[in-house]
Amino acid sequence: MELKRRGLMYIMSSPSGAGKTTITRALLKNNQDMILSISATTRKRRAGEVHGQDYYFVDTTEFDHMVNDGEMLEYAKVFGNYYGTPRKPVEDALSQGKDVIFDIDWQGTQQIAEIAREDLVTVFILPPSQSALEDRLRKRSRTTLESDTDIRGRMAKASDELSHYTEYDYVIVNQNIDETITKAQLILDVERIKRHRMIGLADFVRGLKNGL
Repeated sequence: MELKRRGLMYIMSSPSGAGKTTITRALLKNNQDMILSISATTRKRRAGEVHGQDYYFVDTTEFDHMVNDGEMLEYAKVFGNYYGTPRKPVEDALSQGKDVIFDIDWQGTQQIAEIAREDLVTVFILPPSQSALEDRLRKRSRTTLESDTDIRGRMAKASDELSHYTEYDYVIVNQNIDETITKAQLILDVERIKRHRMIGLADFVRGLKNGL
């Protein structure tokens, strides 16, 4: 008898610029049975972004309908725009034994934890220092075209975000991106073999006992 497992929701949060997007991409590349949770957002599409691949870009009216119809696992307003996680693609993946990785903030993590804690693994990524975080944001702004005002806003928000690290299962200080990716993979590997995720385990053990 081959044991199967239920997929897990792997949430990675951090202040903007702390490295979670790079880590997420590495985990997706290294794990064929993992998919990215694609959020819906009312934010305007940036150059190069693809609908259904980077985000589901919707207007406020459509987003409200999705919330009111119970189609969101979580949602929040961030920097004046709404972001949320459509429920059905995630639930379908978990039932097929696939893991779903999320790049969401503490507000979304709290909401999902209230309804699906057993499926959840949460990791908070910390920057090594405030100056390192600001430096990363300024380097990224060359691509995103964010202004100094935008960067100051993200730095101010980071202080509040950092206060929520105690709500997460694991915390990694991103001193070195390769080491951080290795740690994130180790967490995933351990969580995948936890007993409560193994489907049919009781029947498997019963069969072993009957065969003795």
